[in-house]
Amino acid sequence: MKKIVVVFSASLLLFTQSCKKDSSNNNNNTGTAKVAVHMTDAPGDFDAVNIDVQSIEIGTESGGWITLPLYRPGIYNLLNFRNGLDTLMTNADIPAGRITQMRMILGTQNSVTVKGVNYPLSTPSAQQSGLKFNLQADLVANGSYAFWIDFDAGKSVVEQGNGDYSLKPVIRTYTQQTDGRIKGTIFPFASVAIVYAIQGTQVYGAIPSPDGRFVFAGLPEGTYTVRFEAKDGSSFSDLELTNIQVKFGIITDLGIHNLLP
Repeated sequence: MKKIVVVFSASLLLFTQSCKKDSSNNNNNTGTAKVAVHMTDAPGDFDAVNIDVQSIEIGTESGGWITLPLYRPGIYNLLNFRNGLDTLMTNADIPAGRITQMRMILGTQNSVTVKGVNYPLSTPSAQQSGLKFNLQADLVANGSYAFWIDFDAGKSVVEQGNGDYSLKPVIRTYTQQTDGRIKGTIFPFASVAIVYAIQGTQVYGAIPSPDGRFVFAGLPEGTYTVRFEAKDGSSFSDLELTNIQVKFGIITDLGIHNLLP
């Protein structure tokens, strides 16, 4: 998906969100809170994008880092987690209080497969210090919080002039409280290359599954235009839907649409 809002550095884009839970308990910062971290993917035109995830850490207000135990450290194919699918990376209890960052540390076994050919992806800075995302949130004791790390595979994998590929991660995070969604179905499947959800200058993309279904997850609230782009060389015409409203906690269902020749 083409859906990043804040530039953090030349190679990393991120989306900063807060997740707060009110409580009348005067001891909100004592005890523990449960934190779940999921990983999902925005689409890219590749056979596979394999990311070697070795560690996820939470940064605290004091400047320290808490390592979250992963269910399965190792290689994940990002393309397995499209159209609203995700994988649960960790679900751990950590001390309650304010958190300020999250970072993902990658190993060396990152690769991309393009037209059946596998290419290594080099990410030196990510391996040394981790991919960092600002994540301002107050975790209340006994609360439960879920965060999603959303890779944009299409933008994160960059082809070099010599034909090799490099990984320059384009990532955002969102929470249950900031998860606007659009879903629908487009027919015939063979007609559609990609679906775009457009809000102002921000463009989000989704590639329909073989049954024509598509899902946008983690969208900001607001009004969107949804555009269905026919495949190059096909006899079908593009289709555009306007004034699509998105609100957090509600799935906007566009229903079934057909592209016409």
